[in-house]
Amino acid sequence: SLANLSLTHKTYQLETNSTLIMGRFINLILAAAPLTVSGFSVPNGEVVSRRESFAKAASVIGGTIAAGGLVMPSAASATVTDETPIVTTRQGGLLEKYQDSRGWKIMAPSGWNGFDGEVGAYDKKWQDLVDPFDNIKLSSTPVKSTTTSIDILGPVEEVGASLAGKRDAKLIAALERQTEGILFYTFDFALNDGTHQLLLLCVHKGKIWSLDASTREKRYSKRKELYYNVLGSFMPKLS
Repeated sequence: SLANLSLTHKTYQLETNSTLIMGRFINLILAAAPLTVSGFSVPNGEVVSRRESFAKAASVIGGTIAAGGLVMPSAASATVTDETPIVTTRQGGLLEKYQDSRGWKIMAPSGWNGFDGEVGAYDKKWQDLVDPFDNIKLSSTPVKSTTTSIDILGPVEEVGASLAGKRDAKLIAALERQTEGILFYTFDFALNDGTHQLLLLCVHKGKIWSLDASTREKRYSKRKELYYNVLGSFMPKLS
C-alpha cells in the first residue's frame, strides 16, 4: 500500500518499481481533483474540465502531504544548482508589479480584472477583460514543515508526463529552475478540450504554491510570452 513506501539508497521502491510509485501518487492526485473546482464543490453533478482538474491538482498535492496521507521520498535526480534570475520585465506595459501583503510578489497582467480568493480556493485570480477564458490563478496549500522542496514529487519530467497522461493532454515542456534558492517546476500542457495551460509549482515556508495560466489553444501563440513572463516573475516571498 502507499503507506508502506520506504526509501532505500535514495531511490524510490514500491515493488522495486519507481515508475509505479509516481503513477500511483499521480493517480491519487487526479482522482481527487475532479471533485472540486478551485476549492468549491461542484453542484448538481456538473462535469469538471481537464483544465480545472489541472488547476486543482496542486491543492490536492499539498493537502495530501499536509495530512500525512502519503510519504514520498526526495527525488533521486541531480540537484539544480544554477540560479535563474527572476523575471522583472514589464513587457512594454503589458505587465505591472504586484506585491501582496501575504508575502509574495508577481508581475501581473495590466488592465485585467483582479479577484481576491478564499481559503480553500485561489489566493488571487486575474482575468482578461475581453476574453474571461484567459485567466491566471495563484493558490497555496499548507504542507508539513519537513517538506521544503517541490522535488518531493519526483523528477520534473516524470511528474509532468504523469499529469499529462492521466488527463489525455500533451506535455509540451517540463522545466525546472532555481531562483533565489527556491526550486520551481513549470509544465506546459496542450489539453484535448482546446485549452492550453502553463502550471508552476514550488514549495516555500510551509506551503505548496500553484500558479496556472490558461487560454484557448488558438490564442496561445499570442499569450505564450506573457504567460511565461508571469510565471517567471512569481516569488513566494518579498525579500
